Amino acid sequence: MIKCLLVDDEPWALELMASYVSKLPELELVAACDKPLEALSLASPEKTDLIFLDIQMPELDGLQFMQAINNKCRVVITSAYAEYAIHGFEHNVVDYLLKPVAFERFYKAVQKAAELIAPVPQQPSSTNHIFIKTDQKLVKVRFDEIFFLEGARDYVIIHTEKNKIITLDSLRNLEEILPASLFVRSHKSYIIAIDKIDTIERNRIVIGDQYLPIGESHKVSFMASINRGRSR
Repeated sequence: MIKCLLVDDEPWALELMASYVSKLPELELVAACDKPLEALSLASPEKTDLIFLDIQMPELDGLQFMQAINNKCRVVITSAYAEYAIHGFEHNVVDYLLKPVAFERFYKAVQKAAELIAPVPQQPSSTNHIFIKTDQKLVKVRFDEIFFLEGARDYVIIHTEKNKIITLDSLRNLEEILPASLFVRSHKSYIIAIDKIDTIERNRIVIGDQYLPIGESHKVSFMASINRGRSR
């Protein structure tokens, strides 16, 4: 459970963010404050894990608020102004959300925060599976069930023997988790299970009746991974 605090002087923004918090069982709302000075008393590790913080506020702006709490809690900035992003990341913020914040973008920020607040232990190299978060639950997927992973904006579609699993994640994150001996990035939008490849034809991979591209920027590393597999 992640205890979160909302700080924003705009009532509509507080209401929207509170509604998002209520949709996620892993979040507990500590308070929704429209006065940043009052919120300071709640910004301590004992009371709050994560703060969704507006930048432009009277009395105390978001940057001053972060200086005052001095990294005691993780912070996600919410602002209508992109120009404050650099200043935000100088304070080690988890993420920077532009208003009006979409739920999908909010959820992605929560995932980033969760990894920092309660890191998932690295899976040992001998493991044969991965747990994928989908529909507010964790689904166990064995490596040998996966054919390929397809990036679709903020989502990843995992194509398996049985079905397709959609998760709000990035290919880059999953690429770091999946064993390099079994999976290879072939394109900005695809990660391939090496042992599921039937043939490689010029700039495409054939897996069953699927034809998947090999991107120019990934061709060298892709072929190097394939050749390592052949030599084993």
